[in-house]
Amino acid sequence: MKRYPVVIGATVAGLAGILSYHTSNLTSPLSSNLAVGPGSGSTTTTTKPGTTSTTGGTTSTTGGSSTSTTSTSAPPAVTTSSATGTGEQYGYGILSVKVTVKASKILDVKVAKLQTADTYSQSLAQQVIPYLSRQVLKAQSSRISGISGATYTSEAYAMSVQSALSQLHFR
Repeated sequence: MKRYPVVIGATVAGLAGILSYHTSNLTSPLSSNLAVGPGSGSTTTTTKPGTTSTTGGTTSTTGGSSTSTTSTSAPPAVTTSSATGTGEQYGYGILSVKVTVKASKILDVKVAKLQTADTYSQSLAQQVIPYLSRQVLKAQSSRISGISGATYTSEAYAMSVQSALSQLHFR
């Protein structure tokens, strides 16, 4: 019974130490949109524009004569661009993503490079990556929530996607 002041004092001191501990102010790529440096490459392809044309006619009459002007303009070519994001090292290997964009929409996200340290990491990545890809396509950006239990893989994926989008000058 005489030890309870010591136990309470130690508990208060420990709690004060924990509350005063400051962690670094690093932000997770899953919670913010990060600008990342250039990746390993990009490609651009142009698709054939549609066959629709815009025709505008202007008629003006001056002193009994009639002038008619017709202008035709084709819509701008729609381009499909792809870029490969940087190879991001995470706790279990290296991950790089290839993003395909058309106009202002992300069309496809695929893994360009995946090197893992062991078979468990490979298995985990193969299970998680389809979910991450769906998150990117739904969000139309690299701002994804990630997968619980695969935080490092999710962060590397988001960072590589952002790197590719930065190369493509996408939003």
